[in-house]
Amino acid sequence: MAICREFYFPSSDGSSRIHAAEWTPEGGEIIGVLQIAHGVAEYGMRYAPFAEFMTEHGFAVVANDHLGHGLSAEKDADTLYFGPRDGWKHVVDDMYALRCRTKEKYPDVPYFLMGHSMGSFLTRTYLIRYPGTVDAAIIMGTGHQSPAIVAGGRAIAKAAGKRHGFNAHSPRVENLAFGAYNKAFAPNRTEVDWLSASDNNVDAYIADSLCGQKASIGLFYEMLGGIRFISTPKNIASMNLNTPILFISGDKDPVGEMGKGVRRAYEAFRRAGVRDVELKLYQGLRHEILNEDCRAVVYNDLWNWIEKYL
Repeated sequence: MAICREFYFPSSDGSSRIHAAEWTPEGGEIIGVLQIAHGVAEYGMRYAPFAEFMTEHGFAVVANDHLGHGLSAEKDADTLYFGPRDGWKHVVDDMYALRCRTKEKYPDVPYFLMGHSMGSFLTRTYLIRYPGTVDAAIIMGTGHQSPAIVAGGRAIAKAAGKRHGFNAHSPRVENLAFGAYNKAFAPNRTEVDWLSASDNNVDAYIADSLCGQKASIGLFYEMLGGIRFISTPKNIASMNLNTPILFISGDKDPVGEMGKGVRRAYEAFRRAGVRDVELKLYQGLRHEILNEDCRAVVYNDLWNWIEKYL
């Protein structure tokens, strides 16, 4: 049984509080730390089952709710919003702040970073902006769009933000970002069937009051800026090229274009000279591979990869 402690720390935006959780084993030596970065319209505590699995192997696990998400969101906020300026930067800086707090507590053990979905793009940004501050990274549920698509989407979001406000929700912008994801799984039982092949997981997501909120125009604008940043070859090359990287996704994940976008990201890392980078795609799995019915297989595969770097 893991011990879970929740806490808050100041955001780098200078005004917000960031909610975070730490899971530790009940007893015994801590042999490593895993920090988790979650995706859009979810929050850190959703990763509790995997965190508890990792504590069984002697790890401490930490995860924070990004700005505008989970318990870091402003009370009664009706859209997911990073803030009026430099939101992507602040979210990555908050990840670094959590890393520094946690590393100070556990200074002598390996430190791993794992990002899922939007968290994968944040993790890729982190690796560029803070090279060498983690010992290995897992990039889960990611993609790699063309510069033209990213630029076009960002221009549309910018125009919509100027017209409606960047903290507002735009069905058109959201449809451009997520609208096509469910089409591959028609006929659809729900609007988020693309998340998982597990009906139980999809239903739990829909029932969770801290999941599924509408993303603001500003969030899409900031995220597309982040994706542009992490897709630039010179930025990828500025990472610590000795940091081991694992790309892991379902081959039916529309965020990764059914594996094609994940492979492009993997190849971009290889071209940049990353010395230890692996790719694993799971046949038939969709976006949330940690919550699929075969999650025990995914858990063990992740542990086997992590164990190599202890």
